[in-house]
Amino acid sequence: MLYWTLIFLVVALVAGVLGFGGIASTASGVAKILFAVFLVLFIISLVAGRGWMS
Repeated sequence: MLYWTLIFLVVALVAGVLGFGGIASTASGVAKILFAVFLVLFIISLVAGRGWMS
């Protein structure tokens, strides 16, 4: 799960760079949503993984 979360976080960051750079205005809105969703999933994965290992 952590692997997929990192993959999608990177995809969201790339979409954000392209969108915020003015290449595609629609990509900017999508990137903001993807970034927020996968940042939350990443944090949840870190917390869940930390609890499982300790």
